[in-house]
Amino acid sequence: MKKNFFLLLLLCLTGFSVSNAEKYFTRTAKIHFVSETKIIDIAGTSDQAISFLNIENGDIVFGILIQSFKFDQALAEEHFNENYMESDDFPKAKFKGKITNLSDIDFKKNGIYKVKISGKLTIHGVTKEIVTDAEIIVKGQKITGKCKFKVDVYDYGIEIPEIVSDKVNRIIPIEIIADYEEFKR
Repeated sequence: MKKNFFLLLLLCLTGFSVSNAEKYFTRTAKIHFVSETKIIDIAGTSDQAISFLNIENGDIVFGILIQSFKFDQALAEEHFNENYMESDDFPKAKFKGKITNLSDIDFKKNGIYKVKISGKLTIHGVTKEIVTDAEIIVKGQKITGKCKFKVDVYDYGIEIPEIVSDKVNRIIPIEIIADYEEFKR
C-alpha cells in the first residue's frame, strides 16, 4: 500500500504521463553510494527506487524513500536518517529530467548507448540542476539505465558536524542501475 501511494505521489508531483506503450517502468532500481575517508567507508544501498522512462520523448523520473537505504553498520543507518538526511522531515528524494541526446538511441536495436541526462535533483528539500553521462542498454524487450555522478552534500543543505568531518566525505559518488520493463496499466 505504501509503495502504491508513493508511486501515485511520484507521478502526480512530476506530472509524468503514462498513457501509452512508449513508457518503461521499474520499482526496483538500485541506488548505491559510499562515503570514503581514510578512517572509514560508509556505504548505503537501496533497491526500492521507482522510475519511469519515456522512450518517445526522453523524460525520466526517479523517486526513492530515504529510509529504504540500508547500511552494514546499524549506527550508520541511524545517523544517516536522523542526523544527516533528517528523513522524518525530508522522506524522499526525486529526480525529474530528460535524455538530451535521445536521437542517438535505437530502442529497436540491441546495444549500449552513451547518453546525456539533465534535470532537477531534489534531496533534503533542496533542488539543484544536474547534468551527467549515463548508459542505456537495450537487450530484447528490456532496457537498463546506468549512471554514476557525484553530489556535494553541502549543496543540498546537509551538514557534517566538525567532530565527524574526518569520517564522512562531503563529496558522495552515487551509482544507479535501473532495469526497466514496458509499463502496462
